[in-house]
Amino acid sequence: MATFTLGIEEEFQTIDPVTRNLRSHMSKLVEDGKITLKERVKAEMHQAVVEVGTNICHNIQEAREEVTYLRKMILDLAAKQDLRVAAAGTHPFADWVDQLITPDPRYDEIIDEMRDVARGNLIFGLHVHVGIESRNEGIQIMNAVRYFLPHIYALSTNSPFWCGRNTGFKSYRSKVFDKFPRTGIPDFFSSASEYDEYVELLVKTKCIDNGKKIWWDIRVHPFFNTIEFRMCDVPMRTDETICLAAIMQALVAKIHKLHRMNLSFRPYHRMLINENKWRAARYGIQGKLIDFGKQEEVEYKILVVELLEFIDDVVDELGSRNEIDYIHQIMEMGTGADRQLAVYEKTGDMNAVVDYIVEETKVGL
Repeated sequence: MATFTLGIEEEFQTIDPVTRNLRSHMSKLVEDGKITLKERVKAEMHQAVVEVGTNICHNIQEAREEVTYLRKMILDLAAKQDLRVAAAGTHPFADWVDQLITPDPRYDEIIDEMRDVARGNLIFGLHVHVGIESRNEGIQIMNAVRYFLPHIYALSTNSPFWCGRNTGFKSYRSKVFDKFPRTGIPDFFSSASEYDEYVELLVKTKCIDNGKKIWWDIRVHPFFNTIEFRMCDVPMRTDETICLAAIMQALVAKIHKLHRMNLSFRPYHRMLINENKWRAARYGIQGKLIDFGKQEEVEYKILVVELLEFIDDVVDELGSRNEIDYIHQIMEMGTGADRQLAVYEKTGDMNAVVDYIVEETKVGL
């Protein structure tokens, strides 16, 4: 079977240990990190964000080793700068107005075009690349996998707070990012050439300068032979990141397998999938999503069982059963958002929430 290689990118918060606020100190962290991590660490638009990305991993076990190593290294580098590191989709109380922007022509251009929409984009995500054999097949897989994006997204929800407020959402990060153009669930594309024509039109009309400025929840990467999942909040624990990546890899492998058997997965309209995305953002794993085949609401815990049954026949081929089984742990303990809210309900203290996130970011390292 195809190998379905993995690449995982996580965006972290740099935290002042005294104030618990974000501290714009990423440049020194990245500078020091480049010595050992080279291109696996990079700056983001806001100076309080640091991103790390794995090398190409041939299986989920390699991915775990890389993600664990990179987290350890960032934690060590941060400690040397008297900083802490936190993994959550938003900071509980930091205000984007106070955050410094990284000096870089690319970011200057985005700020010039998008103004406060870009400045206010103080969010932290998880991106997972899954290797594919061809872009044409990638488009077909993307069309089918779109249906499952809300199911995976609900498991990652880890941003209930924004600027010191309990937003009522399990993932407010996506609401912030929705202000950007070319975000959310993509449309259905009949072929790679149709997709390429769409990108060419946007470039020709100066909407974008390249395909990387299409920020959908899932995309066929413009430069690599990968499908990139982009909708998730960065999870607190390494185990959660690896579980989500394993599920994404298994879904790609399953749709690929169906295609090889001349079977198709029914595609659904973007606006229908968006209904489930809204529910996932609002309620996480505690709510219901819509089963469009049955045309009824279904408890999320039932949908998880159905998802696991759907991918079951490829999981052992990928060697990822242990990693995917962690989904039961997430369902039992709650997502990052559920756990953050529990700490806040118990303490009424945003600082305690930040301390909890910082400790959870170290779990399993």
